Amino acid sequence: MKDFRSYIPGISDPAEFGVFERSVHKTEKGEYVFTARTGKGDRIVAERSAGFKGEGFTGADGKEYVLAENCHENGELLRKLFPFTAPSPILSKQRTVGTGDRLGIATPGHLRAFSRFDVYPVLAQQSVRELNLTERDFENVLDCASRAVFREDYTRGWGADGDHLKTPEEVEYAISCGYTMITLDCSAYIKNVSAMTDQELEAEYIPNEMLENEYLTGPVKVSDALTVEMDMKTLMQAVIIYGKAIDFAAKIWREHIKGRPVDFEISIDETDTPTVPAHHYFVANELTKRGVKITTMAPRFCGEFQKGIDYIGDLDQFRAEMKKHAAIADAFGYKISVHSGSDKFSVFPSVGELTGQHFHLKTAGTSWLEAMKLVAMKDPALYRQIHGFALENFTKATAYYHVTTDLSKIPALETLSDAELPALFENSDARQLIHITYGLILTARNVDGSLRFKDRLYDLWNTYEEDYAALLDAHIGRHLEMLCGGR
Repeated sequence: MKDFRSYIPGISDPAEFGVFERSVHKTEKGEYVFTARTGKGDRIVAERSAGFKGEGFTGADGKEYVLAENCHENGELLRKLFPFTAPSPILSKQRTVGTGDRLGIATPGHLRAFSRFDVYPVLAQQSVRELNLTERDFENVLDCASRAVFREDYTRGWGADGDHLKTPEEVEYAISCGYTMITLDCSAYIKNVSAMTDQELEAEYIPNEMLENEYLTGPVKVSDALTVEMDMKTLMQAVIIYGKAIDFAAKIWREHIKGRPVDFEISIDETDTPTVPAHHYFVANELTKRGVKITTMAPRFCGEFQKGIDYIGDLDQFRAEMKKHAAIADAFGYKISVHSGSDKFSVFPSVGELTGQHFHLKTAGTSWLEAMKLVAMKDPALYRQIHGFALENFTKATAYYHVTTDLSKIPALETLSDAELPALFENSDARQLIHITYGLILTARNVDGSLRFKDRLYDLWNTYEEDYAALLDAHIGRHLEMLCGGR
């Protein structure tokens, strides 16, 4: 492959010089900007006059170019020069899926899958927890997505989600960075009542005549196919579980979201208390009474939506309740959001069917797992080191994620040949082992302070970039295929 510095835009064949053909663009002033493969990974190259910051060089055409740094300043300029590389509110679209990219390199593979379906992606999707565990920030996550969108010339539109934000400061930070979706995590204001007796419920509940007159006077017609009816105990539970969360969401809406071009999602899923349909209706109705306009809501569904593995629970119960949740969401003008949606293949057909193909689903860690599967395929020795590290640090990682992993069900590495290592990613317990230890793996350091695994991992992923994109295309594509019923 010829050096990208010898490439002449508009004349040379991009592929011969490691230039991504779809990335060759012109600014309004006619300056060329494109993405090239370099020894430092994929980088944007631009005529100097375009204004990018970086190392300068003279091109084969005699013009002055810059090898742009992967910095936020250049990311901001890219979005200004090429608006399609900036996110926009997209959750009003019929089908949307979030594909959190914890590594900053997964978006090209994600876009391959999305190109085959009428589904809109939320490409930059990270929580503060994920940012802390990977030592990244909202700016970096957004910039990585924008560069990939530019490289692939993806012009259909995409979103950026400040995921599971818990404080006003976090909300403002994400919006100030240009994020177009805020997922408000209300878990700190949700009370778990599963262990409370009827007497304890009655003692904590503050009588409210207005609420009792509204919710206890008979069935409420949600749609032609659904009515919701509450008794006194159900109402008391709803008020105690969600009352403070509703107040919190309304305050965030008034002070930080209202009037801004931002999709607003309410997350009430990070709790041990499943959201029964009557409680979903209560939350939606109370938010509406306060003037809160949400785009999506994430209930806590029945069963278990654990990280990186299929749904655990009664599929018939899930279908019955999803049908009601979808009807409630439709009645209030928003759509259902399914969190921890990675690899929940057994419920995907129900989600697509029962929502009338009107859904939002979030994935994240499954793309990390595909990256680690690639490591097992291409560098078994490195994978064995990381797997052993994950086993040693698994208990520490469970402080961040709820899983029911049984480490005894993971085959001992010494019993597996190198060729058998990739099959570990078909084992639910092994998947969860690698899934929840991602932050510890990426930030682990040697005694001298150098990174223990991260640099070697990125070198491998850069070398096998095409293989990683193919794995993601197939894996995320399977998600979309099952959600969309092939449409």
